Amino acid sequence: MPSLTLLGQALVSGVLAGGIYGLLALGLSLSWGLLRLVNLAHFALALLGAYLTYQLGTALHLSPWLAAAVIVPAFFLLGCGLHAVFAYFRVTEFTSLLVTFGLTVILESLIQWFWTADYRRYETPYATASLRVGPLFIPTLEMLACLTAAVLALATWAWLRFSYVGKALRASAEDPAMAAAFGVNHRRQAFLLSGVSAAYAGVAGAFIALISTLAPAQIWAWLGVVFAVVIIGRLGNPLGALLAGMLIGASESIAMAIFAPAWAPVVSFSVLIGILLWDPEWL
Repeated sequence: MPSLTLLGQALVSGVLAGGIYGLLALGLSLSWGLLRLVNLAHFALALLGAYLTYQLGTALHLSPWLAAAVIVPAFFLLGCGLHAVFAYFRVTEFTSLLVTFGLTVILESLIQWFWTADYRRYETPYATASLRVGPLFIPTLEMLACLTAAVLALATWAWLRFSYVGKALRASAEDPAMAAAFGVNHRRQAFLLSGVSAAYAGVAGAFIALISTLAPAQIWAWLGVVFAVVIIGRLGNPLGALLAGMLIGASESIAMAIFAPAWAPVVSFSVLIGILLWDPEWL
């Protein structure tokens, strides 16, 4: 049995890793829950954002925060363009799963063609910085990523709950015909939400570049666990995505500390299966 200090450190690391899961899940949860589009390309966009942050930092010597200021608006426009294609071809929920899977494979191939399959690491002066709280160490970058995820989740929740656009999006997701009868322009608001979702992928990518070692196949490592986070947090629920990400991250980290790293996916999917068996209407 590991020591209490080791378990405490594992819990801290897991919660912070869960913040990244929540940040990755946020855009997918919004597009799936409110637009009924299962956008698997969201993961490829996040990895593309990570590689672009790396490239701008190493080739042009831009700070990560300045690189993010360039990438995030560009991804917003990219998200709007992608939704324009979906709208033109009347892509349905199931079709979007297949189409975006293909887009993910294409983006992975392009990333591998440009940056090769070699592992890449964006070295920064604060990559190893951490705060010490008693016997525990809190990595600065992971803490900043978790705080960013919390701020974005809370801001998105408030936007959906209190703004006209947010209320209109939720109404359209519940009953599109009735919302349209009351003058809701769902098409225009869907473009906005798609852009925001893609921009969140850009934010996640910037932090991934700073925290993780990059490889093109990393997309598929996120796919299962972030899907579980989105479902556990409930579709279209930004705060739920964040809390579910922290739950999964903490569960995985403690399982790795007590048993072995191979147990991490077992724990996350066991939580998902247990919730769906307990309440089949959870989504």
